[in-house]
Amino acid sequence: MYTSKLIQGCMTWGRWGKQLSTRQMASQIEDCLSLGVTTFDHADIYGDYTTEAEFGKAFIESKIERDSIQLISKCGIQLPNSARDNRVKHYQYDSEYIIAQAEQSISNLNCGYLDAFLLHRPSPLMDLREIAKSIIYLKEQGKIKHFGVSNFTTQQMDLLSAYVEVEGHQLQCSLNHPQPFTNDILQHHLFKHILTMAWSPLGGINTLHQDNPILDKTLEEMATKYECEKAQLAIAFLNVHPIGIRPVVGTTQMTRLKVLKAALAIDLSLQDWFSILEASRGHEVD
Repeated sequence: MYTSKLIQGCMTWGRWGKQLSTRQMASQIEDCLSLGVTTFDHADIYGDYTTEAEFGKAFIESKIERDSIQLISKCGIQLPNSARDNRVKHYQYDSEYIIAQAEQSISNLNCGYLDAFLLHRPSPLMDLREIAKSIIYLKEQGKIKHFGVSNFTTQQMDLLSAYVEVEGHQLQCSLNHPQPFTNDILQHHLFKHILTMAWSPLGGINTLHQDNPILDKTLEEMATKYECEKAQLAIAFLNVHPIGIRPVVGTTQMTRLKVLKAALAIDLSLQDWFSILEASRGHEVD
């Protein structure tokens, strides 16, 4: 399963954020590719089920070749929405729905197929056989290349893997949310060869002075040492792990995306990495 080392998150491109026009989105896609950021992360719910279609129009306008980019989408969360007759937030993972939603995302994005299709959140009512049936069908039909999950536990992934291969996992992981480094999930990914994507990889970097002043002070010192920004240290912190974590960044500013990409070249030392972990957790390792 291939992605660029930095993944562009598209959640705030539309109604939930910047409300970019079709031309602006097309320019964003083109600018991302010029920086070597070729993977775009979506979910059906973004923009209250509107952002994928807006991106799809922009993708057509950009005239970029389909095989020049990788498109990820996620399904399963049903938000209250009158058009879908949803009265309450819930999860839906019956085979018929998963297939229909993958086909809808492909149609919305004007992309022919999805490079990766993820289950957005685990449901207490998941039927693993139903999920597997739909994913096997979608792969056989060439509609998705790879299958993964988001926000699952190690045990949930193992149980699902008994029926269908889990190739990618998108989870919350950052210098302010370091639990994946200290539980077994990243080692599980290494063992199972599961591509790891981190959402919210900056970890609330702009409010650390209030939320975690010790960590903020440590990052200030490290930023001086490495001659970089604190936000770059957040990316460099993830990049140390041997799994090769792919940060999903949500910025729509190309100058910021360029800065964050440059962070991948920062060679954070072993002891500095543990100093950041210690500041994040508030205590040294055991």
